[in-house]
Amino acid sequence: MASAARSGTSTPFSATTTLSAPPTPKLKATTNDFQRIAEAGATTASTLIEYIASRPASSSSLFVYDLAEQAGFGSLTKSWAHTGSESAPVVSLQTRAGAGLSLVGRLSQGTSRDAAKGAVLTAYTTPSGLAAMVQSLTYLPPATPTSRLVIQVPTVTPVGEQFALSPTLAPFTPTLALLPEGFTVLLSATPQEAVDLATLSYQLTNTHVIHLFDHYSSTRETGHVATPPVVLPEPGLTLEEGLKKAGYAAFEYAGDQNAQAVVVLPNGPLALTAKALASRVSGFGVVIARVLRPWNEDALRSVLPSSVQKVHVFDDVPTEMTQGALYLDVFAALLNPLERGPVVKAHRIVPARTQEFLSDPTAFFTYISDLLPQPIAIPSLVAPNQKKLLFFSTPESALSALPKMVEAVFLPHKSLSSRLLTDYDVFSKPGGVTADRIVLSPKQDDSPFVPLSAVLPLSSGSAGVADFVAVLDPALLKSHDVLSHAAPGAPVLVATDSTAAELAASLPFEVAALIRERSLHLCTLDAKALVADLSKGNAHVQKVLANVIVLLAFLRLYLGRAATEDLVRKVALADLGDSVQGVELAELVRKSWNGLVEIELPSPEATPDTSEHASTPLKAFEFNAIAVETAEGDTVVNGARLGSWHDAAKHILFPSAFTPAGVTITSPEEQHPALRPELPERTFLITCTVNRRLTPLEYDRNVFHLEFDTRGTGLKYEIGEALGVHGWNDSGEVLDFCEWYGVDPDRLVTLPVPGTDGARVHTRTVFQALQQQVDLFGKPTKTFYTELAEHAARVEDKYALRFIGSPEGAATFKKLSEKDTVTFADILKRYESVRPGIEVLCELVGDIKPRHYSIASSQAVVGDRVDLLVVSVDWVTPSGSPRYGQCTRYLAGLKIGQKVTVSIKPSVMKLPPDHKQPIIMAGLGTGAAPFRAFLQHRALLASQGVPVGPTYYYFGSRHQSQEYLYGEEIEAFVLDRTITRAGLAFSRDGPRKVYIQHRMREHGADLARMLWDERGVFYLCGPTWPVPDVYEALVDALVGHARVSREEAGAFLEGLKEEERYVLEVY
Repeated sequence: MASAARSGTSTPFSATTTLSAPPTPKLKATTNDFQRIAEAGATTASTLIEYIASRPASSSSLFVYDLAEQAGFGSLTKSWAHTGSESAPVVSLQTRAGAGLSLVGRLSQGTSRDAAKGAVLTAYTTPSGLAAMVQSLTYLPPATPTSRLVIQVPTVTPVGEQFALSPTLAPFTPTLALLPEGFTVLLSATPQEAVDLATLSYQLTNTHVIHLFDHYSSTRETGHVATPPVVLPEPGLTLEEGLKKAGYAAFEYAGDQNAQAVVVLPNGPLALTAKALASRVSGFGVVIARVLRPWNEDALRSVLPSSVQKVHVFDDVPTEMTQGALYLDVFAALLNPLERGPVVKAHRIVPARTQEFLSDPTAFFTYISDLLPQPIAIPSLVAPNQKKLLFFSTPESALSALPKMVEAVFLPHKSLSSRLLTDYDVFSKPGGVTADRIVLSPKQDDSPFVPLSAVLPLSSGSAGVADFVAVLDPALLKSHDVLSHAAPGAPVLVATDSTAAELAASLPFEVAALIRERSLHLCTLDAKALVADLSKGNAHVQKVLANVIVLLAFLRLYLGRAATEDLVRKVALADLGDSVQGVELAELVRKSWNGLVEIELPSPEATPDTSEHASTPLKAFEFNAIAVETAEGDTVVNGARLGSWHDAAKHILFPSAFTPAGVTITSPEEQHPALRPELPERTFLITCTVNRRLTPLEYDRNVFHLEFDTRGTGLKYEIGEALGVHGWNDSGEVLDFCEWYGVDPDRLVTLPVPGTDGARVHTRTVFQALQQQVDLFGKPTKTFYTELAEHAARVEDKYALRFIGSPEGAATFKKLSEKDTVTFADILKRYESVRPGIEVLCELVGDIKPRHYSIASSQAVVGDRVDLLVVSVDWVTPSGSPRYGQCTRYLAGLKIGQKVTVSIKPSVMKLPPDHKQPIIMAGLGTGAAPFRAFLQHRALLASQGVPVGPTYYYFGSRHQSQEYLYGEEIEAFVLDRTITRAGLAFSRDGPRKVYIQHRMREHGADLARMLWDERGVFYLCGPTWPVPDVYEALVDALVGHARVSREEAGAFLEGLKEEERYVLEVY
């Protein structure tokens, strides 16, 4: 597709778009590729800062503190270093008392090799982490051109009871006075400014640098042209010269040149919002402080207008009792004992106030207006012809990639600029909620930059600011206040499989009332149904086409009255191409056009009784998580996908917070939600008590008997049912694969539970996932080859994989699958340029399927126990490689006391309802398992004096001395007449081969009589090969006894199948 060819990054149609975070350029590409991607707006300024900081030309070592990574900054740097890209070495550190002393030690003379050979160290932390460091930094030696420290600080801090993320500097500013001389403290706010000042951090050679940037919003936006420069230190460069060269100054003034009132703020999102306000109204001005240290009083005084009478200093402080450092600096700069100057007043902005101002810019404007000599009319920050789009979804929704697809349509546009910001709320709903904000505006717009958080705020009880709202998970309409953000008359698109009538009827009362009050155009689209016939059963293709269908519906609503099918196709053509996944774009446009339905809500009653409409209050979206996609394709987000042990601890320490709604644990026998939650069936954790080999050690087949203790698990089973064993991969092979693949086996991966739309997830280490869940050593499907091809770096690998997965490659696929018996891991090793991230790989490979084994015991006899009879499966490929059956290998290696996850599967192997009915059992090898249970049960009935019918038992194997399975028990059953007659066939023991069908022919008259006259039941369990011979033996018996033709005998046996009296369980 066109866009993929242009960008070179992952597109909305690649498998990685199941991830939640914006795509990240892979640094195995050249620097020119990375620069091209950045200039196209396909990456964020925060990513560029990590790129600049991690280059060996910038840093000799990087120290990533845990707080930074939890704020979504540093994971990429660690990923690049881990994948062997051209990156400086990385050290992970925890924030604790004395944080920063390791950096001091590295740069201290005489105690560190880094100091001796010269080093530029970079550290990543947050304002909270920086505050913990300041005391240690007082011991830092002076900076030199070859030995200095740069600290990159994303301004993200959790605040309040809901741990909402905030750009406040409150944790750091009280410690600013403790910072030693020799430090430069820079603040940046816009994306380009953040990149420029990050570059300046490494160009200054005679100072340590702290750079704080707006990771809360601006630097996480995509859609900006931000060039990653080549960073070269410039010895002798002063701060003033460096700022001027980059186009900045220590202080920036905006607003009325004759203003009497001026507001001073530290650079950040509130400062940019105030600057935008000052550009739209008269009467006041704004000073933005870009440099906090070294403090330049002359520079501050030079930017203030001579008319100023009052200076209001907005200080980020932790409490209203804390005196702000910025106020003290401004007060000292403007204090003149010889003449009267402006009055300086402090305004202590605590984190709660910062959150209020960010979520509701009108409240911020009102606060400023109250400080001015004359009230001002509150202006709008919306630029002319600006369109604001809002998408609500869940991270695991099939349509979660849609906002990025919308952005991709507009990014290459010559006259429009597109900005995208993605935020997450992981606390208000299990599985999380995603809010994507997109703002489209003319490229020639020269108005001041305003953060998306101010242009399109997500405030509780919003009056409506979005020109378009999409709800990609309809469940959010019932749980969250999403439609209040829609402006009056705005279109609202809901992607749902419900009909228009069903959706209208299911809307909460207050949501329906809001739609009527604001005259919202509520539209619905069932994308999944529209593409069902086009995807041909391919889940990946269906997902891609469904996203395209919704994208086309968005374009129709975006174009409004001007929209036509042809115009929608032309707009989408540049990004999508003429076809998508082999389907003509025109066909998709037609389906989307016809499938989009606008809902007319019925009029409310004249005097509705609101008491009848009581419902759970809708929740507000709260930004509290940041997601980052790493170079390997893994996504790091608070508690989702790959995380840290900190995330696992939250699940362990606070299980009630992470137990899905509606799930309670009331007794040990109930299903625990943490026991293989990804499995749809009821699972049990049972304990191995016996693992005994039945065949001699020198025999070439390992047949073994297992017993499991089921006490306290609630496991119940019926005669003849099968035990589903959820086996594990071999631990040694998993560790070998992790080492070869370059993935840390101890990192966490959080995977969604299928069928829950992301509402439930389960977390485990990469090792646990590959050992216990992912079918890494299983047999690949054709779909796997096709999907894996999209991740190939080499063209020849891509086409080879596509060929194997295509109809033309059927012969090659058959050879690989049936002759070479390759595994998923084999294919990855054969095509080494294919390296999807571990989370993507888990999705591509799929889960280990449980292997079902007939239960070899009757619970009425053995009690809290379940027995199995298993034979190890192993073979050698034509290339000489050994292969093993995954589950039998696992079971053969079980130790006494080891826990095993199992489930129960119903079976056709059931005893007849009338105990007097004769039964004929024929088992080959381990096919004897269910008949052991049958015999145990009939022996129990007989011991209780219950009359039972004749029981014939046929068993076949190769050698009686080596493979007479449960032989002693069979002989005992013969002696006590539980078995009426036994037919034992050991094919290799005599001069001619004897099989069970031969023994059955010896008793033909009895078998025919029991089946024809006595309503007997015949069972066969084992391999498929004897089925025709056994069938012929029964036909011959019936012909001889019942005097019927062979055709009539065959029809009789077919009728027995319908009556469940001719039962086959073969494999």
